[in-house]
Amino acid sequence: MSLSSKFLALIVTANLAFPAYAGDIMIEDAYVRTAMAGAKSGAAFMQIMNHSDEEDRLISASADIAKRVELHTHKDMGDGVMKMMEVVDGFVIPAGGMHSLARGGDHVMFMGLTQTMVQGESVQVTLTFEKAGEMIVQIPVDSERQDHGAMKHGDMDHTGHSADK
Repeated sequence: MSLSSKFLALIVTANLAFPAYAGDIMIEDAYVRTAMAGAKSGAAFMQIMNHSDEEDRLISASADIAKRVELHTHKDMGDGVMKMMEVVDGFVIPAGGMHSLARGGDHVMFMGLTQTMVQGESVQVTLTFEKAGEMIVQIPVDSERQDHGAMKHGDMDHTGHSADK
């Protein structure tokens, strides 16, 4: 491994080991995953903290790894059926509080993956906040992580969520 490759690996590792900041917004415990190898969609999960005295809002996300990236949530349709849907207005991050993006709840959805998410590597995602602006985050791929009590992403109704919208 060349010196420049070692330095780049150190920078990426350091970025994954510490929280990311944009203004008063902090991202912790972020990871991305797919439901299974070869999947055409994936999702990102994280804790978003707002250390300011004003609420902010995550209004969009983007990544080169997918044809389409949306902010999503799940809605209980009754009879035990959960449907995934886009949240056009984004997610409020309360002043002095936090908002969780978690399996079975709110998340960043990657549709039409253009490359495979490889366990242990990272994905560059740009999160855009209404007040804090853009934040570029290197998020580790962790398809082995077990979030107890979380609904499996593969169990969701993906009707109407084509990357070609």
